[in-house]
Amino acid sequence: MMALVVDDNIVNQRIHHKLLENFGIENQVVGNGKEAIDVHCSGKHFDLILMDMDMPVMNGIEATRMLRAMGIRSTIAGVSSHSSLSEDTREFIEAGLDDYQEKPLTPAKLVSILHKVNLHV
Repeated sequence: MMALVVDDNIVNQRIHHKLLENFGIENQVVGNGKEAIDVHCSGKHFDLILMDMDMPVMNGIEATRMLRAMGIRSTIAGVSSHSSLSEDTREFIEAGLDDYQEKPLTPAKLVSILHKVNLHV
């Protein structure tokens, strides 16, 4: 299994990278939505994408919409500090997310996401 971490915050990048590693999941880290699009355009495939909402250059909402328009069927989980009831979060989910978790991402939240990818941990 291969995952992509999309987050502009270096601390979150490290946390998400390490959490995935601890579950034995190889992962790559990029700093914004445009980089996530670019890495897919280069031919890479990911089973899971952990996508932040608020990032410079291209935010998670735009990136998720674009990935779905490109035909990317990976499980995309939004991971953001916004409340799951906020208008922004609703827009994020409607952009094509398979799951949404509020930060901080914990092992239990990651397990919940992984069950959606049919990876039993």
